[in-house]
Amino acid sequence: MDKNAALRALAALGQDTRLEVFRLLVRAGADGVPAGEVAARLGTVQNTMSAHLKVLDHAGLVRAEREGRTIRYVADMTGFRDLLAYLMEDCCNGAPELCQPAIQAVTCKC
Repeated sequence: MDKNAALRALAALGQDTRLEVFRLLVRAGADGVPAGEVAARLGTVQNTMSAHLKVLDHAGLVRAEREGRTIRYVADMTGFRDLLAYLMEDCCNGAPELCQPAIQAVTCKC
């Protein structure tokens, strides 16, 4: 990931509704959530939610999957991983043991 892509992802997540959308999609896992249901769950009108989803998609944090007339959104875990890797690229100045608390905090405990 380059600096501009990281900035797009961070800017996308830096807005309250988009952060909630991303967290909702992460919780949903590989099944994702239909766009209309995302809007309903978060109490947002559909056209506003569509704009938020487009920003997250452009930032590489979600992807749309068409199912007939329905568009299902899924968290793009590769994009999220790339963002985390970019942020931690120069972590700890050659002392990786200092990064362990951060790595443990993002490790899935499922």
